[in-house]
Amino acid sequence: MENHITQISRDDLDDLRDAFNKIDVDNSGFVSDFELQELFREASFSIPGYKVREIVEIFIAGDTNKDEKISFEEFVSIFQELKSKELSETFRKSVKRRDGIRSFGGTSGNSSEGTQHSYSDEEKVAFVNWINKALAKDKDCQHLLPMNPDDESLFTSVRDGILLCKMINHSQPDTIDERVINTKKLATFTMTENLVLALNSASAIGCTVVSIDAHDLMAGKPHLVLGLLWQVIKVGLFADIEMKNEGLIGLLTDEENMDELMSLSPEELLLRWVNRHLRNAGTNTISNFSEDIKDSRAYFHLLEQIALQEKQEHKLRVKIDMSGLSVRDLDQRAELMLQQAARLDCRQFVSPHDVTSGNSKLNMAFVANLYNMHHGALKQINGGSSIGTIEPETNEEKTFRNWMNSLGVSPHVNHLYWDLCDGLIIMQLYEKVNVPVDWKKVNNPPYPVLGANMKKLENCNYAVKLGRDVAHFSLVGIGGENLNEGSRMHTLALVWQLMRRYTVSVLSDQGQGGEKVEDQVILDWVNKTLSQKRKDTQISSFKDKLISTSLPVIDLIDAIAPGTVKWDMVKRAQRGVLKEADKLNNAKYAISLARKIGARVYAQPEDLVKVNPKMVMTLFASLMGHGLKKARR
Repeated sequence: MENHITQISRDDLDDLRDAFNKIDVDNSGFVSDFELQELFREASFSIPGYKVREIVEIFIAGDTNKDEKISFEEFVSIFQELKSKELSETFRKSVKRRDGIRSFGGTSGNSSEGTQHSYSDEEKVAFVNWINKALAKDKDCQHLLPMNPDDESLFTSVRDGILLCKMINHSQPDTIDERVINTKKLATFTMTENLVLALNSASAIGCTVVSIDAHDLMAGKPHLVLGLLWQVIKVGLFADIEMKNEGLIGLLTDEENMDELMSLSPEELLLRWVNRHLRNAGTNTISNFSEDIKDSRAYFHLLEQIALQEKQEHKLRVKIDMSGLSVRDLDQRAELMLQQAARLDCRQFVSPHDVTSGNSKLNMAFVANLYNMHHGALKQINGGSSIGTIEPETNEEKTFRNWMNSLGVSPHVNHLYWDLCDGLIIMQLYEKVNVPVDWKKVNNPPYPVLGANMKKLENCNYAVKLGRDVAHFSLVGIGGENLNEGSRMHTLALVWQLMRRYTVSVLSDQGQGGEKVEDQVILDWVNKTLSQKRKDTQISSFKDKLISTSLPVIDLIDAIAPGTVKWDMVKRAQRGVLKEADKLNNAKYAISLARKIGARVYAQPEDLVKVNPKMVMTLFASLMGHGLKKARR
């Protein structure tokens, strides 16, 4: 490679990160060497297969840990060296459709003129078919559905925000109070409100939306629409897996403890689920959802095992026709396999070509849907043994995890404690709250086989030092070893202070001192604003029982954005008492209204009903930030 390396602009680097994240479907921070060509395509830098193979051979030869995985930093280095060569211009992606990939230029307001983005026709078709099925009976989407998977209607369908809101609720029920969605007399303003509601709600369920705004979606920018829809769909597909339901205990091996199982990503758990069935069938296991599934053999055996298991449980009487395995043409074989999947009502996300080409994203979606529909009694797969229990995730833990993921931390946080035990996520969160991190002092993966935990502990010690000395957090009694061991109490204490700092940082932009803002400052602003607008509600603290009715929140929203609240939707106390069901109703309405007017709210309705002071504070701080910003316009 040449000594002179072309420098990459910040915009180009962001585009490379977007491309990398799209291929890194399990958010591990790495892609496999066989995914490199697809990664180049996503980065709008298409080069011939033989050239990719040469690059892979060179990379493997210099890969000291021999794991054949490529980090984002390594990919950027390869990209820089290739871009430096004049020869690379010969292979620049032209603005044409090729191999199911469509390219187009200048679609991102943040990118430099002429930047190309691409999207996959296969993904578009898969998402359209999934949405058509998911929302087929939704009366508010009848003006949009069914969409034609062969045209560009998907990109215009998101314009009014209704479809996005509905898909968020399909993936994570009750995230959005549908009374808040504008469905009639739609104009640019009301459609923008829907899109703001959708984006803030997507963020609240853990989607990364920092590079997308309502204007991008209204313009129907293909790569942004597909990227957001994939995140939303994935949340729904992985919901049962991320919750680590009791049935997953059946995937625990003899050598593991429960903590190790809990730390696995959804993709790893799906692979383990598939392989448990394949071992039962007496056939070869798989290690990925790309190369290893191209011949459909694993899928045929998986479908057969599911059918046999459900027959034993008297759930379903379907006999899988395995004769397709003898068909030599792989596309024909894949079609026959999918016909069998259809008998289990699971022919979604993949076409025969998606199987034979090894589209990892769509195949993972196919398997996730299959798992959700037919995961059955997994304990039976494990010989009927019952090993321990899985502690359900609390609302607070879920909120923290979704907050982290919405900021785009890498790798994706699946388990709040075990995914933070090497300190790397915490370092990224420090940077989000403007606490500088000296990355030269940080140990990055892959860690050595011997001494791996020591490297992680060093990171955790550094994280605690930054918290105490730079961020000035209260970390009494907290050491690096507590984070490294996944201590619930100590990890929550640090994470809460990070989230609080992030939440009030928006106030520094409004001249309020940012991280120095005390609870009383926010409380005083809330009461002053309510008083100025002649509202009856006042709160004495973030523990005030009146908050359980959500009336102070709804009054504050009306004060900030007059005309937003539909008062006939609000439940009032009768004879001085408000029923629990009415409290929850108000809380759902209040939180969706807050998101609709533009406040980035992570709190959940239960936080208001139960008056969780931490989450209540973040809600009022977000509304304060939005109110001050609006007042300065």
